[in-house]
Amino acid sequence: MTNNTERECDVLVIGSGAAGLTLALKLADENPNINLIVLSKGPIEEGSTSKAQGGIAAVCNVYADNDSLESHVADTLVAGAGLCEKDAVEFTVRNAKSSIEWLIKEGVDFDKADDSQNDYHLTREGGHSHRRIFHAADATGKAVQDTLISQALNHPQITVLEKFNVIDLVTTRKLGLPGNRVLGVYVLNCATGKVENIYAKFVALCTGGASKVYQYTTNTEISSGDGIAMAWRAGCRVANMEFNQFHPTSLYNPQDQNFLLSEALRGEGALLKRPDGTRFMPSYDKREELAPRDVVARAIDHEMKRLGVDCMYLDISYKDPEFVKKHFPNIYERCLKVGIDITKQPIPVVPAAHYTCGGVMVDQRALTDISNLYAVGEVSYTGLHGANRMASNSILECLVYGAAAAKDILSKLDSAPSITKFKPWDESQVTNSDEEVIIQHNWHELRMLMWDYVGIVRTNKRLERAKHRIDLLKKEVKEYYENFRITNNLLELRNLLQIAELVVKSAMKRKESRGLNYNLDYPDMLDDPQPTVLTPKIHK
Repeated sequence: MTNNTERECDVLVIGSGAAGLTLALKLADENPNINLIVLSKGPIEEGSTSKAQGGIAAVCNVYADNDSLESHVADTLVAGAGLCEKDAVEFTVRNAKSSIEWLIKEGVDFDKADDSQNDYHLTREGGHSHRRIFHAADATGKAVQDTLISQALNHPQITVLEKFNVIDLVTTRKLGLPGNRVLGVYVLNCATGKVENIYAKFVALCTGGASKVYQYTTNTEISSGDGIAMAWRAGCRVANMEFNQFHPTSLYNPQDQNFLLSEALRGEGALLKRPDGTRFMPSYDKREELAPRDVVARAIDHEMKRLGVDCMYLDISYKDPEFVKKHFPNIYERCLKVGIDITKQPIPVVPAAHYTCGGVMVDQRALTDISNLYAVGEVSYTGLHGANRMASNSILECLVYGAAAAKDILSKLDSAPSITKFKPWDESQVTNSDEEVIIQHNWHELRMLMWDYVGIVRTNKRLERAKHRIDLLKKEVKEYYENFRITNNLLELRNLLQIAELVVKSAMKRKESRGLNYNLDYPDMLDDPQPTVLTPKIHK
């Protein structure tokens, strides 16, 4: 660090969830001389990983119901509705076992089978044909996150900086230099309000998804698509942004919004019911409650609209109470706090935006279109998820591609160009805003219009309306961005508007209904589906 607004490192990891911490730990453990900075937008424990309940899919044990790698691949391809890239699926599934073994070595305590010291209890979730989900009760993400945080905070090669929000990537192209190689970032230090320069030989985007672009989401407040938006502005292609997964079952209760009810509930027998107590999933899919998430979410949405009701119900109360409490202790306690005893009564549920299946295009090294810039986890498009992510493949993707990125960076570290510095952030022409209400108003308007026009069910007219309003909001925010000092809310709104534009453009390009993109004007599936790839103008 040369002064209080400059820092430099070998590798800058933007994001502190499973993707970012896996990458950082893999790098630091392999190279004792590496200098790493991990940026966390909020407190390090905040983020989507810590909220993941279900588990991690991996074929590891011969006792696992005659499971196989081929079966895991086949299930993923089916859930992806014909748009998965098979080589990416096979790569991920093939590396699942080593990922689980690494987590166990790091200290993650997955649930064991009853009366067993060695065998793990495997559960099953929607889309899976076998029990292959490793889990830690119903809080697997928290167990993974807590373990990786502990390891990272105690590692001498890793510096963790909390409450740092990246403004934009800086590349050679941006500076008028040859090629397009990443050089570092401008970042807002939220504690001081100052903009800092961070220079790095390699940068990894591990910023998670973009579900905050919707009014209702299971994600934390920080899931505003920052990495996707800044990569797009820097010149990276994005793919399949029309496929935003809506989790079928989030708790419907004004006292506890954004609480996800794990897929594992249905894996262990929970039934979806109408307000009158009758089941409806058998009418929609032969897999019933274990159908892929897009099918279940549309079924719930259709039933709510058909009946004119606010929610459907998820019922596991017919199971033994002790079984429910043992397998779902956190869900049980959380629901009790709002007056719902899941061992005695059904849980009111609604769909909510949950997972961004598209993102920044990468290869099997997690490398983007920009030299030395990587993208790992939900921020990326690897080809694994296709038109619909299968349950418990998400943390797995973070682990597998985090390890792949680490391997590639380590192979290039000694020959990497030296640090290139760039000018400090210029605030000489801007002032403090006295109308923060503009940001808040536009923020709420954007999330509402995305929910209404670009949600679970779409039409051409709704997409046109959304595009028109997003264009106007982008102009307003661009003017605001150019004239006032940077704030955290302004950065998020700017990124969310970019995400909204990419989602709408992608949805308008897809002339079919497939997976998570359901358009009433194109109800059928095409015979030869292709990923929706968007290319920034600088590539054209």
